[in-house]
Amino acid sequence: MKNFFSNFKGDAFGGITAGIVALPLALAFGVSSGLGPSAGLYGAIFLSFFAAFFGGTKTQISGPTAPLTAVSMVLIAGLLAVNEGDVSKSLPIILAVFILAGLMQVALGVFGFGKYIKYIPYPVISGFMTAIGLIILITQILPAVGYYPGEDVDLVNQYKSKAEEMILKDILKEESSEGILVLENFNEINKRAQQITEEAILKESQILAGNSASSALGSVKAIPRALQHINWLELLLALGTIFIIYGFKYITKVIPSTLVALIIMSGIAIGFGLNYRPIEEIPGGFPIPNLRVFTEFNFGNLTPYIFTAFTLAILGAIDSLLTSVVADNVTKTRHNPNKELIGQGIGNSIAGLFGGLPGAGATIRTVVNINAGGKTRLSGMISGVMLLLILLLLGPVASQIPAAVLAGILITVGIGVMDYKGLKAIPSMAKDIKLGPIKMSSEVLIMIVVLLLSTFWNLVYAVGIGLIFASLMFMKKIGDLTTERSDVKSLANEKAWDDEANFPEYLKQEVFIKHIKGPLFFGTTSDFQILADQIPKTASTVIIRTGRMAYIDQSGLYALEDVLIDLKKNNMNILIVGLLNQPRYLMERIDIIPDLIPEEHLFDNFNDCLKWVKANVKNKA
Repeated sequence: MKNFFSNFKGDAFGGITAGIVALPLALAFGVSSGLGPSAGLYGAIFLSFFAAFFGGTKTQISGPTAPLTAVSMVLIAGLLAVNEGDVSKSLPIILAVFILAGLMQVALGVFGFGKYIKYIPYPVISGFMTAIGLIILITQILPAVGYYPGEDVDLVNQYKSKAEEMILKDILKEESSEGILVLENFNEINKRAQQITEEAILKESQILAGNSASSALGSVKAIPRALQHINWLELLLALGTIFIIYGFKYITKVIPSTLVALIIMSGIAIGFGLNYRPIEEIPGGFPIPNLRVFTEFNFGNLTPYIFTAFTLAILGAIDSLLTSVVADNVTKTRHNPNKELIGQGIGNSIAGLFGGLPGAGATIRTVVNINAGGKTRLSGMISGVMLLLILLLLGPVASQIPAAVLAGILITVGIGVMDYKGLKAIPSMAKDIKLGPIKMSSEVLIMIVVLLLSTFWNLVYAVGIGLIFASLMFMKKIGDLTTERSDVKSLANEKAWDDEANFPEYLKQEVFIKHIKGPLFFGTTSDFQILADQIPKTASTVIIRTGRMAYIDQSGLYALEDVLIDLKKNNMNILIVGLLNQPRYLMERIDIIPDLIPEEHLFDNFNDCLKWVKANVKNKA
């Protein structure tokens, strides 16, 4: 306990400073997610505290981050669309996914997967991070100009017929769940349809209109209408926020420019009594757990979102461990990756239980904490407590923050989160593949595929497709390189090795020597598989030299088995020289040894094999 408080003053100042930096981002991420500003605050409070307490990086400050918010935003928008825009109805399954993601992170840490996160290919991460930036940037254009599709009367009217259709479908679903036979109870359908009010149709139309612009693609389609309905006050508030965020950094970096922009622009809007649109009201009082996650839990409803939870877990792990590396470089310490994943998982699970957004270690907040004097895990815990005090004491004030100000903050976040390093490298990457007449880099192609799929289709699937694509490209590259360096030639191109110089001339028509240099794997089996066809039927013995074959994969193993079977059918004696441990183990597992190659036909060196040949092979000429 003494060591825990050994740097109390520095940790307190670091935690408080990091908490202040985290406030505007937590609010902004909460609003953009669709769950409201309180979700961002709750996520920052609980994740910061518990990830610090249980984690493996002493100075890490955690909270909602852009990548996890973007994935959460897609999940929430999809579930709101299914549940007619009803947040309360959608919340149990949303929070269940968040909690599951946290539990997956705990499992990753417990089973020691922390060290494997680094093997995720850079092009996948690069494409995903740039897509995150684009999604945030594009989706915040509409609130930045004060345009909300659900409030556009003309657009809402266009969705009225679809709204009626949706309401009728819901009636049919209700009857189906009640066990009513639709054809025999047409009067009941008609009766319920007559009870549909204009207010209900209008509400459903507004939900559909709002959902139409919830994705990046939907926002792009809505931009022309947004430009025709610009709210100039909202636009000025957003532009003022962006200007201060970028401009104030040239004055000083001691005070976070994001916080300065939030205070100044909110102060102007509130102080002058401007007719602006505030964010959603932040509930007062201490956060309470949402037990509906358990009381209304249905595994069948959760099943379609398991991969989404896994994506959140992996992204959170990557984000956190990259931040841990940054913290190590600054503090000259070393983090525990598996313990960090456990801490992040516990924090995300608890945050999800209280209705908070998932998050990860945040680089900027962590560096701010370190620079302000934070050295132990107490700093992260104090950061969480700081945000809790702001929630309890200043909740009503924070509820008056203009929505356009948070949109301006998020636009700068979107611009900043893009991977410019990866984008700048595009022209200089080696063009190693050809698509029709176009030559390009396979890594650039992977990045572009992930970028486009993530931005305009599905974040979760894009990551999976990117990983599969990158893995296949990697396998091909390594296969090609290994094949180039391997020497598994056709029999006609074989060259004698030095110790074969004294091989008897009179036996060269009876004995054929096959060399395998390098691994025998899926990329090098083609020439080897036709070995039996290349040997004249007059030959009686084949020597396969494997002393330089250190590895054989399953493809190579079965190719070898097929060749040996073909040689046996031709009544060949098969001798193997210099068989190494890994190939021998696999050959014994599938009984190539001793069924096809008896132990007495295995030789440690060529001289011993040559003695057997001289004693057992006769010249038939």
